[in-house]
Amino acid sequence: MKKLFFVLMSIIMLMFSIKILSKSTNHSSIISVFNNATEEKLFNRAKNIKKFIVNNSKYNNEVAFIIDMKIMSGKNRFFVYDLKNNKIIDQGLVAHGIGSQTQTEGELIFSNEPNSLSTSLGKYSVGSSYTGQFGKSYKLFGLEETNNKAFARNIVLHKYSKVPFGEQENPICKSFGCPMINVEFYKRIEKLIDNSKTNIILDIFY
Repeated sequence: MKKLFFVLMSIIMLMFSIKILSKSTNHSSIISVFNNATEEKLFNRAKNIKKFIVNNSKYNNEVAFIIDMKIMSGKNRFFVYDLKNNKIIDQGLVAHGIGSQTQTEGELIFSNEPNSLSTSLGKYSVGSSYTGQFGKSYKLFGLEETNNKAFARNIVLHKYSKVPFGEQENPICKSFGCPMINVEFYKRIEKLIDNSKTNIILDIFY
């Protein structure tokens, strides 16, 4: 009887260990490998965000969204940054505006002008949600001269079914200037925004 008990306990412990390992593997697959230069750039952008929001209770001081437009659109370049612990906690694909595309692959241009269909660089405040063409979306308010026409241009954070979830070898689809992300990744971003009592900063740089 004792032998049977120990066998059953061993099987249960083995199954429990496999479950934990599976969860750990799934979580780690979210964060892809990137080089030290990218990590350093993100750290510096986060440092600037901290300076911008210091002593300003309007903004979230725990998490920020940072987009590195130097990274090819088929690779993860939308980063969720933990401002308290200085580390990336999530990442995914994000499209840039069709007006930002140039004839040279890997080179982008940016504009703050209406009808340019371009991405605008700079810090944004993520505002309230609304239901639009792409379902639930979030208003974006440009906080710098390079993006202060964002609200008037209807530049918003939204999801789109044609943005793939996993990294690709080729560039992904393009937006009309909005930071446009995958549906599944959007669900994770959505939770962060909706659970935040203050506005999250979204920083787009190149």
